[in-house]
Amino acid sequence: MDHEPTISRDQSRTATKGRLDGLGRDALVASICGGVVALMVGASYAAVPFYNWFCRATGFNGTTQVATSAPASGPIARKISVRFDSNVAAGLPWKFEPEQSEIEVNIGQVVTVFYTVTNQAARTTAGQAAYNVAPLTVGSYFQKINCFCFTEQTMAPGEKREMPVVFYVDPSIASDHENDRLSTITLSYTFYPVRDPVVKPLAASGDDKRKGNL
Repeated sequence: MDHEPTISRDQSRTATKGRLDGLGRDALVASICGGVVALMVGASYAAVPFYNWFCRATGFNGTTQVATSAPASGPIARKISVRFDSNVAAGLPWKFEPEQSEIEVNIGQVVTVFYTVTNQAARTTAGQAAYNVAPLTVGSYFQKINCFCFTEQTMAPGEKREMPVVFYVDPSIASDHENDRLSTITLSYTFYPVRDPVVKPLAASGDDKRKGNL
């Protein structure tokens, strides 16, 4: 009679150990994959504030800068034209337009301009303005001292409001030879609806009087 093949105890232990090692490797790979997914999810949430910070710090993608005062060097003789663009996203019943479509200023001159906003709805609505300048490379030189875009704006039914922007073009742009032929900058705003406003507007109101250029 033929003898059936037999498996030694050592072979059995080796096979069992191999299966356990395989399960261990599978668990390790699964843990690593889970960690990578969690890291990617976390990075996606962090990417938005990091991107916003990066744009503000560098002027990337035409993002303007925030200044606390006029430039120390003061205006220079070179002039530049600044155009003003206005847009309203779908879902926000506002009329939004600049009071002047274009002005000419000295580089380094602090200027105040006004946009007019009207809430055409029969209810209170709120919006937040996104902004940039063109050409996009000029963002790092366009300095805002005050702007309605810094906060959410809440408008009563039928309310009309003048919203100021105080800005200057940094004189250091004159040292950037890539901008030697630059003659015009376009400042563009788009208002987007805000469903749950939490900040009262800074650019509101009948108490705000025109004080001219700073």
